[in-house]
Amino acid sequence: MTADNPLSDRLDDDDYPAYTMGRAAEMLGTTPAFLRALGEARLITPLRSEGGHRRYSRYQLRIAARARELVDRGTPIEAACRIVILEDQLEEAQRINAEYRRRDELEAPASPRPGSR
Repeated sequence: MTADNPLSDRLDDDDYPAYTMGRAAEMLGTTPAFLRALGEARLITPLRSEGGHRRYSRYQLRIAARARELVDRGTPIEAACRIVILEDQLEEAQRINAEYRRRDELEAPASPRPGSR
């Protein structure tokens, strides 16, 4: 660990692979097999430790939790994964659009006030 990247910064990072498969499954209330199935469906791709063990980030756990909600409601896992991917893409597109709108508002010239020339 370096002074430039203290442990607390990494643990606050949503993309830091802090959770083992067992811990991730426990947190989600599911089985490691479910997490492996999400990987096979390419919804999430866990990073691997030096020993080859799967490690999951908080972001990946949120994605997996959403897939689990859908599967628990009877949606087939492949369909649940596709739904979650589309929801994630839509959220990203909406974020980008909002950013463009803000930028346009900042760059747009001020409109003239009524009665002024």
